[in-house]
Amino acid sequence: MRIFLDANVLFSAGKSDGAMRAFLEQLKASGHVLVADGYVVGEARRNLEVKFSTALRDFEDLMKRVEASIGTCGAHLSVGIAPELPEKDRPVLAAAIHHQCHILLTGDRTHFGSLYGQTIEGVEIHSPATFAAQLRE
Repeated sequence: MRIFLDANVLFSAGKSDGAMRAFLEQLKASGHVLVADGYVVGEARRNLEVKFSTALRDFEDLMKRVEASIGTCGAHLSVGIAPELPEKDRPVLAAAIHHQCHILLTGDRTHFGSLYGQTIEGVEIHSPATFAAQLRE
């Protein structure tokens, strides 16, 4: 399964050797492909530089296990697709669709929470908790 990682997931996994990093490692070990693009990688890296600069080396090591494009995909969502998403979050869903991912993994409950469990253009949106629960079923 191809799983697109939002910036907040990358940030959480990059800042400490905790549950999020372990979850991503488990997904990778189970044969899933972890995917990101320059938009989310850049956002996660910028936030780590400001808040946890000592974690940047671990973040770069993590990124070696993620299929990441250097630039942004440049894809845009048409106005009718997920109109409730703020403009800054639309590139995240667009990238997940563009990269033909099955899952968009995001902890952004404020902006994506109403979409958890929904499939948009072939991409099912989940928080790490809801996706972990789905995998256990």
